[in-house]
Amino acid sequence: MPIEVVFDLVCPWCFLGIRRLRRMLRSRPDVAAELIWRPFLLNPDLAPQGVPRQEYLVRKFGGEERARRLHGTIAELGRAEGLEFRFDRIRRVPHSLDAHRLVRWAGRFGAADAAVDAVFEAYFMEGADIGDAAVLAAIAGRLGLEAPMARRFLATVAEVEAVHADNLRAHRLGINGVPCFVVAGRHAIAGAQEPEVLERLLDVALVEG
Repeated sequence: MPIEVVFDLVCPWCFLGIRRLRRMLRSRPDVAAELIWRPFLLNPDLAPQGVPRQEYLVRKFGGEERARRLHGTIAELGRAEGLEFRFDRIRRVPHSLDAHRLVRWAGRFGAADAAVDAVFEAYFMEGADIGDAAVLAAIAGRLGLEAPMARRFLATVAEVEAVHADNLRAHRLGINGVPCFVVAGRHAIAGAQEPEVLERLLDVALVEG
């Protein structure tokens, strides 16, 4: 059962939604699901080196107070899924292009799923700058992959066009918010849905074959 996950690695709702999806799938051992990672760029016009977090919060939310309330809600929901969001550790909001490229590269070695989790955790729990090639290479190393090879890959333009193409495809399909889950290529639902909601969508897809 293919499940396309349209997501961005700087999106806390994506981290939460994917964790809920995984919990649902663990409860359904009768379903052999394949997760297909589809990049979405929430901030495509961000500078390649990212921006200071404070500057980003003012630009996106109008100030830190509104962002703090939203992040408090996300953090509370995350704890229920075993996630410890640490927004206070984030110093820069990165461009996510290279992080998505790392996931695609890790997929060559069967490690895309693990790379997604590791990048999310590095950013939202450790405050790591996942726009930095050295940081991304170190994450690859922790996954048992070759960190120097990852660094060399990120120094090229490999997969850049592919990430932009997936982002464009998502917009053409009418996806303007993430996460979005597309089951069996036909049934889509957006948002960090509860596992029960995702399971109902999965069952509809199974019935339709």
